[in-house]
Amino acid sequence: MCSVISRVRPIQRALALTLRFRTNTEDSSCGAAETRRFYHGLSIGVDPLRATTDRRYCSRMARTDGLLFRQLFESESSTYTYLLADTETEEAVLIDPVLETIDRDLKLIHELGLNLKVAVNTHCHADHITSTGLMKKRLVGLKSAISKHSGASADIHLSEGDKITFGKHHLSVRNTPGHTDGCLTLVLADQSMAFTGDALLIRGCGRTDFQQGCAKRLYESIHQKIFTLPDQCLIYPAHDYLGQTVSTVGEERKFNPRLTKSLEEFVKIMNNLNLPKPSKIDISVPANLVCGLHEV
Repeated sequence: MCSVISRVRPIQRALALTLRFRTNTEDSSCGAAETRRFYHGLSIGVDPLRATTDRRYCSRMARTDGLLFRQLFESESSTYTYLLADTETEEAVLIDPVLETIDRDLKLIHELGLNLKVAVNTHCHADHITSTGLMKKRLVGLKSAISKHSGASADIHLSEGDKITFGKHHLSVRNTPGHTDGCLTLVLADQSMAFTGDALLIRGCGRTDFQQGCAKRLYESIHQKIFTLPDQCLIYPAHDYLGQTVSTVGEERKFNPRLTKSLEEFVKIMNNLNLPKPSKIDISVPANLVCGLHEV
């Protein structure tokens, strides 16, 4: 009997160690998944998942070595602000900052030790006032940027093909008019991420019934300038009203209920949305035309 027990105990110990290892591994994997779910903006060095095979891609960001990335949210206008930085040089770019969250954004930039070089707006917003003008007064050397077609004041007027450089990284400018004349999409150099402003939203798009809006131009802009990016390119819009944080080119090309239609059907949809006028348009547009400094 003793000899049998002595032979069994090593097997039990080995089995216990195996189970413990598997449990720890699974717990670690689940913990990492939870971390990615709640902190999807962190640069964690994982590949983007294919849009049509796994929804978990939404909690991850593209692999770009040496890139710091944060996605920030302003609740009143449901606006996303994006902070990107080179981890070596600490040079940074801020996309679509909102006046109400200027203190939060500057605090984060200071905590991370970043040198903010450019604050860029993807277009002249109608639903909130940008903080770029006021931020320039509080950060020495900061430059504001917007499309040259926007009609707005800025230090840098951007055109198709321009690059916004921060350290070894850059964002390439693509003109994507239709929501407004001055809408831009900013694409990371490796085409792993695209910041689409109000042109392409998650399962939607920007409205075309004011501010030089044109449904035909918007349809063509998205199909020619955004849907030509790789399927796995992550889409980060300027707004989302349903709690969605990110999509991909492949997924929007396949599932966007408006943009999977023909041009004629799309124009008909956009012409019959009958949306209410943005509540802040009368103060936001004049302010944003002067870099957000109107009556500030």
